[in-house]
Amino acid sequence: MIEPANRLNAVNEYYFSRKLKEVAEMNSRGMDVINLGVGSPDMPPSEKAIETLCTAARRTDTHGYQPYTGIPELRRSFSEWYHRRYRVDLDPNTEILPLIGSKEGILHVSLTFLNAGDGVLTPNPGYPTYTSVGRLVEARIVPYSLKEENGWQPDFNELERTDLSGIKLMWVNYPNMPTGAPATRELFEKLVDFGRRHRIVICHDNPYSFILNDHPLSILETEGAKDVCIELNSLSKSHNMPGWRIAMLASNGRFVEWILKVKSNIDSGQFRPMMLAAVEALNVPDSWYGSINAVYGGRRRAAEEVMRALGCVFDPKQSGLFLWGRIPEGYEQSGHFADRILYDCRVFITPGLVFGSGGERYVRISLCATEERLMEARERILGG
Repeated sequence: MIEPANRLNAVNEYYFSRKLKEVAEMNSRGMDVINLGVGSPDMPPSEKAIETLCTAARRTDTHGYQPYTGIPELRRSFSEWYHRRYRVDLDPNTEILPLIGSKEGILHVSLTFLNAGDGVLTPNPGYPTYTSVGRLVEARIVPYSLKEENGWQPDFNELERTDLSGIKLMWVNYPNMPTGAPATRELFEKLVDFGRRHRIVICHDNPYSFILNDHPLSILETEGAKDVCIELNSLSKSHNMPGWRIAMLASNGRFVEWILKVKSNIDSGQFRPMMLAAVEALNVPDSWYGSINAVYGGRRRAAEEVMRALGCVFDPKQSGLFLWGRIPEGYEQSGHFADRILYDCRVFITPGLVFGSGGERYVRISLCATEERLMEARERILGG
């Protein structure tokens, strides 16, 4: 009798992997479900990035294996982007590591720092991959609460009362997904101080800082951050390149060297034409970000109308690619609420429970649908 590894008992198939199969089946029956669940940008990257990809892909010398650390041009562009946009200086040769998506980076970091039984602090509610990858590497998951009354920031008094023995890593994410809570310098200063005092690696996942946000911040701006912090960043959301799988991490040279030991044994680098195209994407002018955010601004206003139709309450100060709202009091579970909207109105929204028990009373709407489809969703909900 062949059995899978025990670690599979600790995780389930990713929620969106399962639910999108159901949505696809409903669509195959002609039900035309409006998908407001997944944050997959539907606008294209910059024209220059696309042209560079096509031109480079036609060459005969661009199809071989590439360096495990990415091409130098890409690392330099990431470094210049951080200096220009975040006011952070990074050595492109030692402090930056390109990734095939930040989701893979979560695995690389976890394998680098966590032994079986080591503790990892994960946000609740938070991105499910932080917890599932922790379980796959057989770490000890220690959730910490994010609460609406605390602005969806960690409660540092509560963290200080937590038994931190054996905790080696903490995942944080601002602008926050799923709640839309903004990043602040004060929050980053507290996180860096917490990590330094307790010798905990603070890993900040930062893919949303350019979406409906006028002041992008990096935790690496904070004094002393490089000593204990790793920052993941991605072009998936900020540059409309989710399927390209272009991301990076930045930290001190020693951490990067350790993570490279893991990464170089897992993947064989990225497609050179895509890396060259990413260089162009990183050099887009302010006006490009402005044009994208103008579209998202219109969608955000439409999404707020959808939330009101749902009877949900939301914080208008949210930023990022989603809108997070509290479900009406008459519903006990976000999953039941979201399923009613799916089956009765043919609109797919994400139940907050997907992101942990702290999200049970909430739902999330993606801005990766046109204003027209968002307003159609509103009409279906009001008519349902």
